[in-house]
Amino acid sequence: MPANYENLKANERENRDLLKKNKPYVYEKMMRYGEKVKNGESIAILQFQYDYTCNFQCRHCCITRLRGKKEDRVFTIKDVGELSRQADEMGLAQIVITGGEPLVFPDFDDIVRAIDPQKFYIVSDTNGWFLDEKKAKHLKSIGVDKIQLSLDSLSAPEHDDFRRKKGSHERALRAIDASLKAGLNIILATVVTKQRIGSMEFVDFLEFAKSKGVGVFVTYAKPVGEWEGKLDMLVTKEDMSRMRELEKKYNVFTHLTPAYGLNLGCIAVKRMVSITKYGDIMPCPYIHVSLGNFFEEPLKDIIQRGMNIKCFGRHVDTCLIAEDREFIEEYEVKKIYGKRLPVRCEEVFTEKDLIDPTKR
Repeated sequence: MPANYENLKANERENRDLLKKNKPYVYEKMMRYGEKVKNGESIAILQFQYDYTCNFQCRHCCITRLRGKKEDRVFTIKDVGELSRQADEMGLAQIVITGGEPLVFPDFDDIVRAIDPQKFYIVSDTNGWFLDEKKAKHLKSIGVDKIQLSLDSLSAPEHDDFRRKKGSHERALRAIDASLKAGLNIILATVVTKQRIGSMEFVDFLEFAKSKGVGVFVTYAKPVGEWEGKLDMLVTKEDMSRMRELEKKYNVFTHLTPAYGLNLGCIAVKRMVSITKYGDIMPCPYIHVSLGNFFEEPLKDIIQRGMNIKCFGRHVDTCLIAEDREFIEEYEVKKIYGKRLPVRCEEVFTEKDLIDPTKR
């Protein structure tokens, strides 16, 4: 990592040491991140939406309209291997398997094997329904490094209602203990609206995570998917300042939180791309624009195209799709709403939105 070891947070030092010990090749790739950023290159985590099959119907689901037609080409295990090869050649080091609900995929083990755990730090999203001690030990044994577990309230009725699945809260809590016992790194992923961010409930939630010794990744509410048009849920810059204050007391973070000496601002394309089941590469899971299709051109070329768009290639100190009302109105509302998703890049961004790659 680019930061001096002594300047890292305690949990960052611990994670760095474990990675160096367990996955030295991945560690070496990550050690080159600082240089790649200086060169204007992406160090994207690949958020890989392998399949949209899910046992939940959550109220905030962002992939509702991403589901394509039955005849559309979808990823095979062979394609996953090719994705891994190209990403490795680019020096990328992290892949998040998501969906849908990954733990319902019958070929989950094959996906992990095709990615190759020795070449990537592998994370799996999950709602926790199927994550008991046996499953947690198995995931650890096949090379999964980290679990990102969805939990949206300490109140069982509220969580179950949000996830539209009775008993989901109880199973999520079971999944926390199972992951810890198996030695999996685990963080809680929770959705935060403007209404929740200043609540006592959210502070209690952070206290609970602290008591368990796990971090909390905050996803700000986005006006997409099931929440399309719901702008009243969006956070403001003041709300985001409050989150930064909470970060000083708790192990809570957002995608804007500097880590390992890197302060990238909005990480769309620079530090994250989302890959749909149908091969489209999007700037992030919530900006439903196709920068290109993996089945049609190299991953490197597609990500480079994204880096040549001003709002992705340059530093932006906010979340474009959660807080930036101008971006939401000019691009999301006017150019994306109502169309089949993801919308082609050239239908959303024009020449005025591009930058000279040498001036990023």
